[in-house]
Amino acid sequence: MLAPSVAFVDLETTGTSPAAGRVTEIGIVRVDTAGAPQEWSTLVNPQCSIPFEIQALTGITNAMVASAPTFRQIAEEVLSRLSGCLLVAHNARFDYGFLKHEFARLGRSFSAKLLCTVRLSRRLYPGSGPHNLDAVVARHGLDANDRHRALGDARILRAFVEAIYREKPAQEIEAAVQRLLRRPSLPPQLPADALETIPETPGVYRFYGANAPALYIGKSNNLRERIGAHFSSDYRSANDLRLSTEITRIDFEETAGELGALLLESKRIKTLLPAYNVRLRRRAYMFALRVSAEPGLPRYVASDEIDPTALDDLYGPFNSRRAAREALRGLAAEAALCWTALGLERREGPCFARQLGRCAGACVGAETHAAHHLRLRAVLTKHALKRWPYPGVIGVREVSLTGERIDVHVLRDWRWLGTARSDAELASLLEAPPRAEFDLDIYRLLLKHLPKAQVHRLGP
Repeated sequence: MLAPSVAFVDLETTGTSPAAGRVTEIGIVRVDTAGAPQEWSTLVNPQCSIPFEIQALTGITNAMVASAPTFRQIAEEVLSRLSGCLLVAHNARFDYGFLKHEFARLGRSFSAKLLCTVRLSRRLYPGSGPHNLDAVVARHGLDANDRHRALGDARILRAFVEAIYREKPAQEIEAAVQRLLRRPSLPPQLPADALETIPETPGVYRFYGANAPALYIGKSNNLRERIGAHFSSDYRSANDLRLSTEITRIDFEETAGELGALLLESKRIKTLLPAYNVRLRRRAYMFALRVSAEPGLPRYVASDEIDPTALDDLYGPFNSRRAAREALRGLAAEAALCWTALGLERREGPCFARQLGRCAGACVGAETHAAHHLRLRAVLTKHALKRWPYPGVIGVREVSLTGERIDVHVLRDWRWLGTARSDAELASLLEAPPRAEFDLDIYRLLLKHLPKAQVHRLGP
């Protein structure tokens, strides 16, 4: 089952932050290849008050833990029961983080090979979300006695693993486990515990080498997992291989959700110009096509030349001027448009497309320029830049999975004015909004994400 020795672990705590919270109960179900399962649990005196809402959820009160041992008193017992085991937990980084912090308070280090049953469930049952413990219990028909108590939840994890071995071939389970347990091979110039300080939250990360400029900037919904993927043994890209020889430091910035990470990544890349983000850096020079109602050649308009309150007659966005020209070539092929009338070539007489029988003839008088222009605007309709759909300033609210972080992205006319994490920061942004250039990359991000976001009107 998963490994020769497995410890199913669950903790009850005073909160969600391992740095600030404390353990109130620990439950361990150890399963070895030989011998019967060994169960052990104990309440733990957190040496602080348990919040009322946590007492209501777990049923563990301040009175119950008052005479319980402290973590210092059970530390050796915990180590003994976890020794040599694969540690299995639901949202494993939560439990692992609390254990590491409890041992750190004693001046001791703690590490273990870790398997998360949330991630295992997602990998084995990708179309059957959600994967929280209540959903897992319901999906597999598990016994949920003593739910929200440490030993009860540890027993559920053991039952879940037994259930998947009934439902799935052992080979498929072993492949999934090996994939999840594969540890990145960190470059030797990075500390061995470099990934331990990186959270499993959305955000933006930056790689630095020996010199000051950033080497690479990326974003992820799970910073630790994404950063570790750069250093997997198979190196999925040539960039990853080169980075592994140059990187000496990793920085990160957390966000509440994906939109915040995307906005911040775009900003950081365009201001810091990292050496290995060549493709994304080019987005700073995105273009639109201006095709007015009157016949004339299309104009290429750079992102910073666009007034976001006057987007009529603009089409795009395109990652570069070259990409915009290629789009015109595609439209010409689609609608038998004239290369000369589109400014794709300069010549007298029939254009190249006409010579191939793929132009309706604006270049030789077989079609009027007015008719050609109307057809061009018609095929461009699907690329038309959209007007800002709100009457003024809006806020997009993103809440982290733990509920600890709330970001409000302040937006107006497709421009990101900033992100507030408090009422004071929000008031400051609204009273004196910073100057923000229109950016077609941000426009594209917002166009995709606003329809599914929590949008609140903030002002005129």
